Order: sequence, then C-alpha cells, then structure tokens
Amino acid sequence: MIIYETLRLYGPSNGLQRRVTRKVQLGKLVLPANIDILVQNIAVHHDPHQWGDDIHLFKPERFEEGIAKATNYNAAAFFPFGLGPRSCVGMSFAITETKVALSMILQRYTITLSPAYVHSPMPILAIRPQHGIQVILELLHNNA
Repeated sequence: MIIYETLRLYGPSNGLQRRVTRKVQLGKLVLPANIDILVQNIAVHHDPHQWGDDIHLFKPERFEEGIAKATNYNAAAFFPFGLGPRSCVGMSFAITETKVALSMILQRYTITLSPAYVHSPMPILAIRPQHGIQVILELLHNNA
C-alpha cells in the first residue's frame, strides 16, 4: 500500500510521450495529426474524479485492496512506470527491490509520517517531494 501510494504521488517517470498520427478531438481540444504530446503523470495521478477530493493527501489505504480496485479497474489511471509496450523495463525489478527493502525495514521498525511533513510534489524529470519525506521510525523490539 505504501509503495503504490508513494508511486501515485511521486511516480518515477514524468509522463508518457506519444505521437498523434491522425487528427483527434479530446473534449473541446482538437489535436492535429503528426504532433508529439506528453501526458503528465501528475495530471492523471492527481485527478480528483479518479482519486477523490483528498487527492493531495498521502493515504496508502487507497491501495488496501490492490491497484485494480483503487483505480476502479482503469489501467490508464495509474502508470508510474509508463503504460503499454513502452513501459519501463525495470518496473518489476524496481517494485521487487522496493518491497524487499521495505519489508526488511518493517521487520524492525514502525514507520509514521512526521507531523513536520508537508506534501509538496515537484516535477523535475520525475515527481519528487520538494522538502523530502520526513518519517518517524520506532524500533519494534528492543533486543538490548
């Protein structure tokens, strides 16, 4: 849950570059043929119609029942590693590595967000927390 909510807020890629091959109308916007567009992850991952009015809050429980349920089975609602045939080749490794590291930490500590944490995403190549993510680690077992 924590992994996916973090990816939603601060996904590794900044967007999906795609080529418009024919004239397309998106709502009131008309895109001419033969142009490149960049679909920003932050726009999709922060859509209140998809994620709710509390979109700017860090809420890992959004993913308690899995990604499919969290996105209402909309594959295009959450794509931290890209989408389709051009998705990141390192996605499986990155998620596995993150799960292993997090599970090793959670065996020894509880993690809570610090009251000092201020949610402030910054899109620079990837979406990053402007002030870092302050957490409080508490030792689960004192074996001393």
